[in-house]
Amino acid sequence: MTRILGIDPGSRITGYGLIEAEGNEVHYIKVGNIKTSTNSSFTDRLGIIFREISLIIEEYCPHEVAIEQVFMHRNPDSAIKLGQARGAAICAATNKLLPIFEYSPTQIKQAVVGHGHATKSQVQYMIRLLLKLTLTPTADEADALACAFCHSHTAFTFSEIAYSQKIIKRERGRGRYYR
Repeated sequence: MTRILGIDPGSRITGYGLIEAEGNEVHYIKVGNIKTSTNSSFTDRLGIIFREISLIIEEYCPHEVAIEQVFMHRNPDSAIKLGQARGAAICAATNKLLPIFEYSPTQIKQAVVGHGHATKSQVQYMIRLLLKLTLTPTADEADALACAFCHSHTAFTFSEIAYSQKIIKRERGRGRYYR
């Protein structure tokens, strides 16, 4: 089983979600938020994100990290702050030598809801159904779980494609077998 940490970065609230995936089966492990105080300096908030993600990685030992890509905001200052919060989370994962996979909001929504223009409430609803949760996660938690879910299915699809290509190459008699 592959344990995946999904991260929805934010300078005020960073959502995180952990799942385990094997093939196309996905199991929920944990979800939560890292909340930072707006009274703290921005650099202190980045430090909190880094430390909290590091602690989550130490406690739950994920194999891979999936994180949402930055999308362009109307406010450039907000986009810069979001990018810095994302950077703090990425640094925590790279510090633990974990592979990081990035997905756009559209890719994540497509994987979870079936179309790339889903609303936050649609993502929350589908994550609750797909992971068989008893409670509806917050928007940030649902986005983090959705990111991890997207990665699990993308990785599964790519592994199936790679496997089928191995079979085709063997059947063509080229004498090559790629692992």
